[in-house]
Formats: sequence, structure tokens, C-alpha cells
Amino acid sequence: MKTNPAEKSNDYLFRAILSLESVEECKSFLETLCTAQELRSFSQRLTVAKMLYENCVYNQIVTETGASTATISRVSRSMQDGNGYEKIFERLRDDA
Repeated sequence: MKTNPAEKSNDYLFRAILSLESVEECKSFLETLCTAQELRSFSQRLTVAKMLYENCVYNQIVTETGASTATISRVSRSMQDGNGYEKIFERLRDDA
């Protein structure tokens, strides 16, 4: 079975991220790879997901993050479909 070039490229990116050993390395890599706006968007979506995970209401999330209700809804749907957010929040709980 042939490997899809996009999947192979994605896997390479994921392995590259997993190879990073510190927050500083990750920050440097992502600041090189992504635009400032892309990083803000990633961070905002992760914050929205964390707030939804903590059962915050939309109005509070809008106020604290500046995210649109459309963004909050998309993140919420993604969380309902099952994804890696919960695993991340459980792992980061000890770092809080």
C-alpha cells in the first residue's frame, strides 16, 4: 500500500515536534515554522478548549480569550468528536 505524501509529511512534522526536548526548543521551532498569527490562533484554540474542559461558559471564554463564538463552537464540536485535548489537559494538570 502506497503512503500518501501528505500523511508522510504530516508524520515527519509530528516526529519533529516530538523530538523537541524543552519549551524553549519548541518555542523556537514553532516561531520559525509558523506565522505569529498562526501561533496566536493555536494558543487561543487550546485556551478555549481548556476553558470548555473546565466547564466555562461561552461569555466568559469570549471575554477572557477574545475568541469568536464560531471558534468556540468549532473547538467544542472537535472536543465532542473525541480528540487529544483531554489527554493533554490530564498530562499538563501536574504542571499547573
